[in-house]
Amino acid sequence: MAMILNDEQTMLKDSARDFCANSAPIAQLRQLRDEDSALGYDPATWRAMTELGWAAVPFPEAHGGLDFGYKGLGVVTEETGRSLVASPLFASVWLCGTAINVGGSDAQRAELLPRIASGELLMALALEESHRHDPHGVSTTAAAALDGFVINGRKTFVLDGHVAEQLLVVARTSGEAGDRDGISLFLVDREAAGVAVTRLRMADSRNVANVEFDGVQVGADALVGELGRGAEVLDPTLDIGRIGMAAEMLGGIQECFERTVAYLKEREQFGVPIGSFQALKHRAANMFCEVELSKSCVLEALTALDEGRDADEVAKLASLAKAKVGETYNLVSREGIQMHGGIGMTDEFDIGFFIKRAAVSEQTLGDVNFHRNRYGELEGY
Repeated sequence: MAMILNDEQTMLKDSARDFCANSAPIAQLRQLRDEDSALGYDPATWRAMTELGWAAVPFPEAHGGLDFGYKGLGVVTEETGRSLVASPLFASVWLCGTAINVGGSDAQRAELLPRIASGELLMALALEESHRHDPHGVSTTAAAALDGFVINGRKTFVLDGHVAEQLLVVARTSGEAGDRDGISLFLVDREAAGVAVTRLRMADSRNVANVEFDGVQVGADALVGELGRGAEVLDPTLDIGRIGMAAEMLGGIQECFERTVAYLKEREQFGVPIGSFQALKHRAANMFCEVELSKSCVLEALTALDEGRDADEVAKLASLAKAKVGETYNLVSREGIQMHGGIGMTDEFDIGFFIKRAAVSEQTLGDVNFHRNRYGELEGY
């Protein structure tokens, strides 16, 4: 498969850009923030997104999907990143939908995927337990009971945790924190007895929550994948999620860069546009090169998913894309603030939203340093 978009993917990308610009601009995120929205996203916008089929893009037609591949979902997600759309798309589709599609039983896939694809069911992945990404550092326990399991523990930074109807909980059924073996995945109703959800308000207004599990009972049919071998589902799910997050970040990078270049052409000093100053030209040219490299990394990673390449190569590309895009978002958002000057520091200008999103997105599913180290390990260093 060529590392380019075909006609159908290009049309999808264009329609997604039009929708996000007109129906979910940054002004909507600003309004949700200022009004301290209880949900943190606009249900009408989410319904419109699902009616366009966005939540169904990567899933098989047999389970209510469009079977349009992760490159299709990637171009949609890229456009949501341009206007910082607040929606359950990442948590529910990229992460939980992928996990069910990868490791769910036939019954689970038949029951859950159509509801995720239609937007009827919102899910959230309860994974992290500390301030840093550590996918196998799981201490939350799931002990065998007569009719299933009892879950105890605490999760942090659960994306969309307070609005999800179901949580996909990563728990330990054997071994010690840090072991890859002994991890299991369970479906848990957010309203189940013993589940306590505390919403957090992040700097970039992204929906997250802390979740505590105190003697939460689930049936044997809540297990996703094999007992003690949940990492075989979790690892590929996280790599797909990292690529999805990189696609979203890429959209933000491009919008931030384009807004900055437009401002350089408009703002005048000494009777000329500041974009004519050589120093700013050089900085803009450097950003342009980094943006183009980031595009290539994300597109290659999405292409690898649709081509079904082996897990090791996908893992390398996921870490490469997440690290590269993280570096570039950091650069472009900070340069954007500086080149806008004093007004760039004010809340009046939207450019400040991107530096906040860059900071939170980089930490999601591993920051630059995590993925540099992981890429080195995957290459045998």
